[in-house]
Amino acid sequence: MKVLVACEFSGIVRDAFRRRGHDAWSCDLLDGEDGSPYHIQGDVLKHFYGWDMMLAFPPCTHLAVSGARWFKYKQIEQAIALGFIRVLMDAPIPKIAIENPIGVISTRIRKPDQIIQPWQFGHGETKATCLWLKGLPLLKPTDIVDGREDRVWREPPSTDRWKNRSRTYQGIAEAMASQWSFDT
Repeated sequence: MKVLVACEFSGIVRDAFRRRGHDAWSCDLLDGEDGSPYHIQGDVLKHFYGWDMMLAFPPCTHLAVSGARWFKYKQIEQAIALGFIRVLMDAPIPKIAIENPIGVISTRIRKPDQIIQPWQFGHGETKATCLWLKGLPLLKPTDIVDGREDRVWREPPSTDRWKNRSRTYQGIAEAMASQWSFDT
């Protein structure tokens, strides 16, 4: 299966699918941090065609409820971000998953199909993550663990803070790859 992992610089989700034999590629405006030859640096909107599945992890900067107190100052940025989400949702790809934290997508576009937590997939942390799905089943928890630490919220200030907070947990990536690996 040909899999596009949109808005991913880390390669975590891409590599989970590649390990299962899929032709998976990540695409981001940023260079891939792992130096993989399976990363496209560029605008994902120019790379929509020929894929069986797209998993998209668009930036949440102007969308997440954690930044709600700033929404009145960034209405234009938020409108642009919501437009990008709509384009991703309408991409000509049969199977689509869009991931983002709880935020305005739920009220301005549509409710998510599912909300997952890292602790359902082997990580003892909280980070409510919404999934909007097209042609894909809900993810089933794979490894429910004790512990409900909010590490993401406590990430100390640094130049890489946003990157560290945006990376997909390995357990979630593995669940996506194992549960959404279909023959096409």
